Amino acid sequence: MSHSDPTHSDPTRTGPVPGSVVSATDAASAAARVDAALTGPGAPFAVVRVHDGPQAGSLVYADGPRTLREFVETTWAFEDQPFLIAAERSYSYAEFFAAASALACRLSEVYGLRPGDRAVVAMRNHPEWQIAFWAAQLAGLVAVPLNAWWTTDEFAYALDDCEPRVLLVDGERLPRVSAWAEKTEAHVVVFHHRDGEVPSGAERYEDLPVPDPLAAPPEAEIRPEDDATIIYTSGTTGRPKGAVATHLAQVGAALNPRFFASASALRRGIIPGQGPAPVALMSFPFFHVAAFTSFYAAMAAGGALVLMRKWDEKEALRLIREHGVTHFVGVPATALRLLAAAERAGDELESLQMLNTGGAAAPPDLVAQLTARYGERIEPRNGYGLTETSGGVLANFGDDYRLHPDSVGRPTPATEVRIAGPAGEELPEGAVGELWLRGQSLVRGYWNDDAATSEAFRDGWFRTGDLALVRDGRVSVVDRLKDMVIRGGENVYCVEVEAVLHDHPDVEDAAVLGVAHPVLGEEVAAVVRLRSGATVTADELRAHVGRTLAAFKVPAHVLVRDEPLPRNPTGKILKRELRGPVDDEVRRREDEVRRRKGEGSPG
Repeated sequence: MSHSDPTHSDPTRTGPVPGSVVSATDAASAAARVDAALTGPGAPFAVVRVHDGPQAGSLVYADGPRTLREFVETTWAFEDQPFLIAAERSYSYAEFFAAASALACRLSEVYGLRPGDRAVVAMRNHPEWQIAFWAAQLAGLVAVPLNAWWTTDEFAYALDDCEPRVLLVDGERLPRVSAWAEKTEAHVVVFHHRDGEVPSGAERYEDLPVPDPLAAPPEAEIRPEDDATIIYTSGTTGRPKGAVATHLAQVGAALNPRFFASASALRRGIIPGQGPAPVALMSFPFFHVAAFTSFYAAMAAGGALVLMRKWDEKEALRLIREHGVTHFVGVPATALRLLAAAERAGDELESLQMLNTGGAAAPPDLVAQLTARYGERIEPRNGYGLTETSGGVLANFGDDYRLHPDSVGRPTPATEVRIAGPAGEELPEGAVGELWLRGQSLVRGYWNDDAATSEAFRDGWFRTGDLALVRDGRVSVVDRLKDMVIRGGENVYCVEVEAVLHDHPDVEDAAVLGVAHPVLGEEVAAVVRLRSGATVTADELRAHVGRTLAAFKVPAHVLVRDEPLPRNPTGKILKRELRGPVDDEVRRREDEVRRRKGEGSPG
């Protein structure tokens, strides 16, 4: 299959004329024809069922790479095409591969790391994040991308859990991990820290020898069943869990977006493999599993990633114009802000060809807003994936998305869907049950946590904790079983925040839940009952949480109540009884803030 992106071209068309009215029946028929063409015997995305190993019982792609090293080695062929574009510096594919190979050699030959050793990557979206991650893959190490927003305590827990032999960190993260590094024998490489002090024995990346563009990566024996990544996701016990993906799982995750790109092209009558490579504005943090779906897709097509230090819609508009961005990828919150900023500025987003959201549920009116302003010129896309699926495994795009904006789409060929009842039985079409998934890109389980693995996985199926239904092959997620808030694409497990609130000596009881937010989707709210005589304020409780947990987990709203929190006979808090009063109080407070601002405004 060609490495050029099938969704960005001006080739001979083979299907409906863009802009024509497509019915639900026509869209379903087109999807079926395309899927058959792409997945039949000998087709690029044909699948087979495996009978042994971590993916036993699952469908896997018949062709394609079997390890991430195989996947990244093919990108060397893109040579001088731009790959990573950032304010501080940019890398072509040749420069990137040379840098990743040189670092991989240092990890293997100087530090003495061996396949299976863990390599932590903790930094913001610098181009060197990609160099560090792929150096680990070229050396056969297990890459452990950690959340760059974590606090010192959160980093320490994950580091104790995965016991890395090397930390690849930026200067901003160094103070949060240096104490842990100093009490271990782990090596430390510090990026973007030219002027500050580094721990004894640590190295600045900028001080390492200039990469030899002709040097090869180190020799390393890597098998498909070997572990490739550990990505931490908060658990319902309140502690992060490390989801472990094999190389076979991760290359499945790399092929999934290629399937959707090819299907999108064919449904629009475009021959896959034509046209220039994509240019994507990357607003997902690289440690987020949704980013993997995006950078895998770009790398497979020889595309460029335009990086941002932090989200800013005005800066995003400037970067789109300057670099001719064709793909926007981000959480719905940033997509809505981008569209609003473009409308205010009268920016037609002329280069943009696709608006792709993930990481959180997209509001149904997002695609309506996009279509109302830009017609069908910009393709809408959303989908569904989790850390445990190594990224997106369902996608909704094009006409299907416009007709069914409340759906998360159809699965990849290497993903099977089951709607399960209480006993795990498969429910009929249209019935609501728990969404179970099985396929190549599923992780093999949780690091050092057999109990959590047994609870989440059953006979190769992953229990997502989401309630969903299937109609005509399309999946719609209708609710969550997990006690979780999704704030701007970041999962916040309520029990984790509740545990920190309970640690405060003035708190007698606490419940955390989500409240609707027009941009972020949800915000974190806490209802607390204080001990008799307590004087702690809401702001002080927020500060207390912020000293232990990342900023996105800190409750935006803290509501203090005098009466006991409602509980069922077994002692579980009845959050459904809190939601109405909490929503009403939050709206009342927001209305009061708006009223005060209105009174204080001139004129």
